[in-house]
Amino acid sequence: MKNLHFKDFFWNSDLTCTNGYDAIIQYLNEGKRTCKEVEDFMKARASIEEKYAKDLLGLSKKVCGHNEMNTLKRSLDIFKLQTEQVSLSHLQLAQSMKEEAKKLEEFREKQKEARKKSKKTYEQKCRDKEEADQNVNRNTNTNNTKHMEKTYQQNVTTMGKLREEWLKEHVKSCEVFEKLSIERINVLRNTIWTHLNQLSQQCVTTDELYEEVRKSLEQCDIQEDVEHFINLRRTGEKPPATVLYENFYSGQRSPTEAPSSRLPLFPIRRGPLPDPTNNRDGAQLSLDADAGYSVIQY
Repeated sequence: MKNLHFKDFFWNSDLTCTNGYDAIIQYLNEGKRTCKEVEDFMKARASIEEKYAKDLLGLSKKVCGHNEMNTLKRSLDIFKLQTEQVSLSHLQLAQSMKEEAKKLEEFREKQKEARKKSKKTYEQKCRDKEEADQNVNRNTNTNNTKHMEKTYQQNVTTMGKLREEWLKEHVKSCEVFEKLSIERINVLRNTIWTHLNQLSQQCVTTDELYEEVRKSLEQCDIQEDVEHFINLRRTGEKPPATVLYENFYSGQRSPTEAPSSRLPLFPIRRGPLPDPTNNRDGAQLSLDADAGYSVIQY
């Protein structure tokens, strides 16, 4: 299939009509806006990456598992370290995006100058053509027939030459504008492609860094960590002795009880037992040794 080109499809039957040219210029202006929009998008994306990288770097510096020990502590340390590396990789990604945006900005300025130069030449040819056309019309109103005919022929010849030059300039401008459009589409396509490659590579890099953390977690031994804590902070292997009952008055105790382990059920009253013959106001005090308490009889 034959390729279509600007120079073949933007003509008008009216020599003074510029609809074809105007359509091309509008298309170029819209392309220029697209370049600026993509450039701004890249800059904004770079700013997001940069802020994320700085926030992530700050997070990697925070305390995380400071009091942990043994294999889990090693995993947490690697986790923090790799988080820091991920933040640095995002910072590098942001810088790469800024560089791509800068290249697009330079390309946009280059295209701007090329459009301006071509447009200036084309519009000058249009003004020359219009001026020649006006001269022809003015000379048709003169009263001197011979002078009018001579001048008219000169103007027609001039106009014909200008028309040929304008046609050539139109073709040339169309070719320049088409070339600019092809370059713009190609650059934008490659810029977005590169941008996506950078994001994909960032995902790969991030996963590789996190894989180091996963490998460390695989080496985290739960039982080893528990035993490490026991060996490091152990306080003893013998529990307290059993608390046994002791009769306060009789002094009876379990025959298997060690003297050092006897504890009373209540505080021991120190001093001699009360004298049963000593009564007060006619009351008699007797002891019931088996029951372990005293009885006062009146």
